Amino acid sequence: MITSLEGSWCLVLGASSGMGLAIAHELARTGVNILGVHFDTTDGQEKAAVAREEMRGQGVEAHFFNANAASARTREELLPAFERLTGGKGIRVLVHSLAFGTLLPYLDPDAERRLTSRQMNMTLDVMAHSLVYWTQDLFTAGLLREGAKVYAMTSAGGARVMPNYGAVSAAKSALESHVRQLALELAPSGIAVNALRAGVARTPSMERIPDSERLAAYARELNPHRRLTRPEDVAEAVSLLSRTDSSWITGNAIGVDGGELLT
Repeated sequence: MITSLEGSWCLVLGASSGMGLAIAHELARTGVNILGVHFDTTDGQEKAAVAREEMRGQGVEAHFFNANAASARTREELLPAFERLTGGKGIRVLVHSLAFGTLLPYLDPDAERRLTSRQMNMTLDVMAHSLVYWTQDLFTAGLLREGAKVYAMTSAGGARVMPNYGAVSAAKSALESHVRQLALELAPSGIAVNALRAGVARTPSMERIPDSERLAAYARELNPHRRLTRPEDVAEAVSLLSRTDSSWITGNAIGVDGGELLT
């Protein structure tokens, strides 16, 4: 059954830019209260504060926390605050949109430019494994309940390779595997877990990829819509998919790319 999201709560990990920010704005417009976790310097914190006030202007509650979402201490410190702020309603939508990883080749004559085990572990921990840890803690605390939706942001990079992208590609593959396992284990509780496979989009994380301009031009030419994916496209998908109490759509990598992979 299709239901209203008004008055429910959404937690966005990676809420200050890109996909996470667009999703937070879209859900706030539909009456969803927002909890945002981001990890920014002064400039990023100022932008997050502006976004928070814009969301509050929609008549919803919005609370942003500048903290490392990949840290166990952050989860330990924030969960009691989330329980208090949601007032027993729990979290209807969890969005994992953490894009912080290394962009170095596996092999390079210069040892300074070669991927290290520390960088590999950090990339997978932030971009993939943290989804599991947040879901575990939120579920154990009773904040994820029947009807809740969990979304992770993935990309075609999980199955494709390009220079310098190895660690991120590995993280996306692991993320999709985690989505399938969580979907299996949360199905009895009526909680859906899906990955959203966005097309190439101009986001801060995309702009950090070497030769991103060429990649964007190539993706635009291939896309049947003749444009790149916009963060707002992904935000609309989250809003639509979250308007049901059913958990029957679960364990998938759902393409939100305008048909980019078709060609």
